[in-house]
Amino acid sequence: MSELLLPPEHRYAKIIKERHNEDGSELSILNLGPTHPATHGIFQNILLMDGEKILEAEPTIGYIHRAFEKIAENRPFYQITPLTDRMNYCSSPINNLGWWMTLEKLLGVEVPKRAQYLRVIVMELARIADHLICNSILGVDTGAYTGFLYVFQFREKIYEIYEEICGARLTTNMGRIGGFERDWSPEAFRKLDIFLEEFPVAWKEFENLFERNRIFIDRTVNVGAITAEKALAYGFTGPNLRAAGVDYDVRVAQPYSSYEDFDFIVPVGKSGDTYDRFCVRNAEVWESLSIIKQALAKMPAGNEYHADVPEYYLPPKEDVYTTMESLIYHFKIVMGEVPVPVGEVYHPVEGANGEIGFYLVSDGSRTPYRLHFRRPCFIYYQAYPEMIQGAMLSDAIVILSSLNVIAGELDA
Repeated sequence: MSELLLPPEHRYAKIIKERHNEDGSELSILNLGPTHPATHGIFQNILLMDGEKILEAEPTIGYIHRAFEKIAENRPFYQITPLTDRMNYCSSPINNLGWWMTLEKLLGVEVPKRAQYLRVIVMELARIADHLICNSILGVDTGAYTGFLYVFQFREKIYEIYEEICGARLTTNMGRIGGFERDWSPEAFRKLDIFLEEFPVAWKEFENLFERNRIFIDRTVNVGAITAEKALAYGFTGPNLRAAGVDYDVRVAQPYSSYEDFDFIVPVGKSGDTYDRFCVRNAEVWESLSIIKQALAKMPAGNEYHADVPEYYLPPKEDVYTTMESLIYHFKIVMGEVPVPVGEVYHPVEGANGEIGFYLVSDGSRTPYRLHFRRPCFIYYQAYPEMIQGAMLSDAIVILSSLNVIAGELDA
């Protein structure tokens, strides 16, 4: 059998035997995961160690494979949204709305400007929540618990806004073809205003705790660095690519949901190390706050929250009981009797972790012929073994945390 086909622990055992006592050191095999709390998910890394130094690493995925793509190909289009929730569950609304935009592209649905602005607000809230978790947990992984405990309360405030919009918190199943299921309540806007008033003060304090902290700097600067060329070769996008100095952002390169109406900066780093990834996410939080405020200030008058597409949008239940037209639309949508164009589309959105893409092939039936999710974390994790080679074991934890690899995106 070829050595490449052997399990890594077998290959590593051979290396250990060959190198035993060559230079007075002893090599060992260490399993990092799949249940180690610092891996932030169920995935395994088999490490070949020389003391505390990592010589080689081989990642393993598949522990939570759920066959989402194949499940989606057997579901009506409007029942696929809950699957997108469970990829990057730290920022579910971005996944949800990215899927609806893909369908709208296929169907040729024009979303009202007000609904687009509402979508922008909720997607930027999701980005803030995701970056808040990533950077505060990075602090925990370097030994600083205080920042995490302090800012975590604001993720709860974001979840309370989600609840007002759609009734859910973590897996939100938010939006519908053409917009939202219902208009936002006054309470949602009230909670949003409170968040915009209180959170910036706390986030500034969080930055002050870490950005010039000598211990944090020593643990993150020049740790897990990746060049722009290497990042592009792997297919990096999002904050991890921008930290390496490449200013690619889907919201700017391929604007959607009226992002072209807003002024914001795309933060970039220089060295692509753990510290730069931390700082880029910090800066993006401030840009997200600015975008939300601009969307509120520019919000079109009226109460439009979805497009006028009765053939794709479920009518209010009270109308179903009282009018024949609504009953017919309800029946046709639920039973999949509404024709869907034959076509092939790809729609990317700027997720909190990078470019989330939906490649959809329709054969005109009530379910997708083919659906593929582009999951940024799946791409980052391929680079992880190279990024930790030669690093200390403690550095491997910090590097993984700064990449913000979400296990739900590894297996689809």
